[in-house]
Amino acid sequence: MLVQPPNAVAVRATAAGKEPLFSFGVIADVQYADIPDGRSFLGVPRYYRHSLTVLQRAVRSWNAHNHKHPVAGGGVRFCVNFGDIVDGFCPKDRSLAAVQAVVAEFDCFHGPAYHMLGNHCLYNLPRSKLVSLLRMPSGRAYYDFSPFPGYRFVVLDAYDFSAVGWPRGHPVAAAARRFLDERNPNADKNSPSGLAGVDRRFVMFNGAVGEAQLRWLDGVLRGAARRREAAVVCSHLPLHPGAASPSGLMWNYEEVMRVVHRHGCVAAARPGTDAFGRVDVYPDGLTLVGAGRMGSTDMRLQLHSPVTELS
Repeated sequence: MLVQPPNAVAVRATAAGKEPLFSFGVIADVQYADIPDGRSFLGVPRYYRHSLTVLQRAVRSWNAHNHKHPVAGGGVRFCVNFGDIVDGFCPKDRSLAAVQAVVAEFDCFHGPAYHMLGNHCLYNLPRSKLVSLLRMPSGRAYYDFSPFPGYRFVVLDAYDFSAVGWPRGHPVAAAARRFLDERNPNADKNSPSGLAGVDRRFVMFNGAVGEAQLRWLDGVLRGAARRREAAVVCSHLPLHPGAASPSGLMWNYEEVMRVVHRHGCVAAARPGTDAFGRVDVYPDGLTLVGAGRMGSTDMRLQLHSPVTELS
């Protein structure tokens, strides 16, 4: 799903008859584990080994598109993995092997893969290990890159401030637990029971962008605006109430979106579970071409309009 800034107008079939500037692949929630099929924490049926087949299908589709459309035109230049490459039920003595198996499949793609951390990743391995295994370019879980002149992609660490993924007793984990205690009265902090509306996001499996990362984001987007780059901000956790159920939102989505809208950017939220596709980028907008459970949509955006300061 793509979340539009205030200056965007959704339309259908904007891409008819056009060649994109470039394309990129998107996938989310592979949630692989070498275990029999079962159910998620919420009781949803999960096909753990089959999820690797979904990733293989995605990689084949991106490579096939590259064969038909050279990178100079509409080829899939890179792919973005929105997190949760392994499942929380993966036995911890198999976590490393599971992550390595998924990374090996991404390595079959004929282009770079950019990853972000999800809560299921952090249930399995320490963030420092994941950052290394996923070859995150900055050596940390948030970073930016420019795959094409005039475009800037910004990958957020949605668990920068979280009770997930930090060692027990770590100051960040302790502060996040206090944060949750003040907002979620349930003994089980993964339960939103009794919480109403967007307050249902205050559960332990979510997280937030920390203060230092917010300052970094503001600086990156300010620089992009100065260079008149269109920016696409990617997050494992949705950044807008219209993009997900309230219990799936980032804790401080409002703070992040204020920064995003201040600089007139395009914000990308995560695709759904076991979903993949590609995004074709045009001078005036984006076309999401979905596969499997992912739907397709067009958006016409004023990507290179002057920065709008929002009060």
